[in-house]
Amino acid sequence: MKILIRLPNWLGDIVMSTAFISAVKQQYPTATIDIVIKKELAGIAAFIVGINHIHLFSKQEYKGLGGAYRFGKALKDHHYDLYFNLPQSLSSLAMAWASGTKKRIGYAKEGGIFLLTNAIKQPKGVHRVDEYLYLLEKSAGAIAPKPEVSLNGNFSASANNAIVNFNSEASSRRMPVEKGKSLINSLTSMFKTTQFVFVGSFKEAGFIESLLSGLENQERLHNYAGKTDLKGLAELISQSKVVLTTDSGPAHLANALNVPVVVLFGAGNELNTAPYNPKGLNIIRAAKLDCEPCVRNVCKLYGVPKCMQLLDENKIINALSLHLDNA
Repeated sequence: MKILIRLPNWLGDIVMSTAFISAVKQQYPTATIDIVIKKELAGIAAFIVGINHIHLFSKQEYKGLGGAYRFGKALKDHHYDLYFNLPQSLSSLAMAWASGTKKRIGYAKEGGIFLLTNAIKQPKGVHRVDEYLYLLEKSAGAIAPKPEVSLNGNFSASANNAIVNFNSEASSRRMPVEKGKSLINSLTSMFKTTQFVFVGSFKEAGFIESLLSGLENQERLHNYAGKTDLKGLAELISQSKVVLTTDSGPAHLANALNVPVVVLFGAGNELNTAPYNPKGLNIIRAAKLDCEPCVRNVCKLYGVPKCMQLLDENKIINALSLHLDNA
């Protein structure tokens, strides 16, 4: 049997889908499993266990619905028996249909129900990992016990570093600058021998520079934003003692690499999108506002997300103290 899995479009969601890939492998142990992944996120594919071939999909090269259809049509020669569609978009469903796969499974979203052979009703109020696994459960019947979210990262031993990610695509999840400055000064004062490594994309480098400008203990603050690819980011995380991060892709990356992670939640619901593995996981939110949690990408009530401004610095320091030496 040949199986194709169209992976989600965001780093965190791709990491969460690794449990699904493992479950598919358990359910179909003799099958070959290929994936479709966004070209920009291809670096993470090297750490996913159990896949045979990688199809790179670029929205710049295959624009719009027509581009997704053309990409899917080019997959016909592979003669897939089973197609799992994890993104919930019409273009991904068009890709599935164009691939000519005999059995196409996904959630019936955006009017694409006729493009699937098995259109499954999406469950409500479940974690994203369980949402993916539900597709397999409903299409194949009972499945093996749930696997962990896991990436295969074999890197060197830990250094005395703490990774810090205060970025997010959504401003409602991003650390406000003044709050970030206050917190960083508190961290460098408390953890006197720790090197703090700040990560992010190239376009987030300026935001990190503004956070670090004028702070104390500059010699222990390192801006790596825009200086690493996904492989390099995974390596930095694997070498660190702990990761302090907003609700974003690096939180899931650290969790899947078995590195302790402290996740700061503003907008977003941790019941649905927090890192999945409980080991080494500490989730902190202010929980002082009636609007928490919301799922807006922009805070329309306060402008700057007040839920992030109200985060308790002592709670954050105490969580990090489990993994860092404060001597």
